[in-house]
Amino acid sequence: MSDLVVRLLEDADVPGAAAALVEVHATDGYPVEGVAQPEAWIRPAGVVRAWVAEVDQQIVGHVAITKPEGERAVSLWQQQTGESEDSVAVLARLFVVRSVRKQAVGEGLMRAAMDYAKAHDFHLVLDVLTKDAAAIRLYERLGWRFIGEASHRFGADEQAPTKCYVWPAS
Repeated sequence: MSDLVVRLLEDADVPGAAAALVEVHATDGYPVEGVAQPEAWIRPAGVVRAWVAEVDQQIVGHVAITKPEGERAVSLWQQQTGESEDSVAVLARLFVVRSVRKQAVGEGLMRAAMDYAKAHDFHLVLDVLTKDAAAIRLYERLGWRFIGEASHRFGADEQAPTKCYVWPAS
């Protein structure tokens, strides 16, 4: 593998990130909502920071930190700790194209987000579909702590079971 570069998302990166997202959806079914508007999905309202991963100057992955917007992981964390929503952000929209998996691309993206959270003194929470075992292994290996279960609702009354995690785990 060529050198991995993880850097902040720039406006010019959105089409490449969207193309990678469409590829991941085709191979993995992520996101379950589909990708009818992939560029909008990459850039939702409430993004605090977002990063892309590049290999050979091609975007192969993405992750974002967003402000809380009613996610079950946020409410679980607040119920367990009594912390305010101001001390929490959501790790979201992590994906890596299949051709570069097992090359630490996801870990590089996660570490960028975790470093940002540490520097800004807030906890990150996330939910992950229980079917996404590889992602769950990555989160747990990086020290994320399981805090409960929920359901991800999408489409016309569809839902899928999720696991919720927090970082740092303490």
